[in-house]
Amino acid sequence: MPATDEPIYCSQQINIPPELPDILKQFTKAAIRTQPNDVLEWSAAYFEALSKGEPLPVKDRLEVPVGSALERPVSKGFLEVLHKQLGSKPIIEQSSLQEKWKHLSLPDDRLYEILRLGSFAEEITWVHFLSLAAVTISENLTEAMKTVCEILTTDLEGGPSRIDFKVFKELYTYLAMIDGEIPTEHVNNVLEHLQYDVEKQNGLISSQHFMHESCPPLAPLM
Repeated sequence: MPATDEPIYCSQQINIPPELPDILKQFTKAAIRTQPNDVLEWSAAYFEALSKGEPLPVKDRLEVPVGSALERPVSKGFLEVLHKQLGSKPIIEQSSLQEKWKHLSLPDDRLYEILRLGSFAEEITWVHFLSLAAVTISENLTEAMKTVCEILTTDLEGGPSRIDFKVFKELYTYLAMIDGEIPTEHVNNVLEHLQYDVEKQNGLISSQHFMHESCPPLAPLM
């Protein structure tokens, strides 16, 4: 048998870390739940975050879009992922947002449109960006605020999805200002109406309050 300089491998020489099977199992489950458009881009981001102990770019559950949502590349699930990764800080850098956005293979034109609508500079108030992004994937302002509550809540899944009324007031007022067609008087009437429910909920509000038939619509019918 001719001599060779090539190393000879056998099963005893290959060291497989005992944790590898579980890592690959969790990675596969995450990929199935998240359904990234660019698997290679997302995989690199996944393992980089895993190695650094950072929040993973992973959806909590598989989304099954229906109706008009089928045409929307940005979804509530992706906004939840971005919130997990960026929402720990009130102010974020636009460069960090662009990086996380790219990792999820979300369209650049949608990001630039949201940045333009909000006149965001290099430093971005995260909840303002999140709420404006929610508007772009919702049928109306009420649905957008419902999405915001579901993302920002600390209630357990399946709960009422309550948030602090101060946060609701800030974001509703902000979105009304961006809209430009919702009178300040109408915004104040909505907030005044909700105050009664908020006081009974220890300063918290959920979508069932501002979506109740007795509450004025967040955006007046034109």
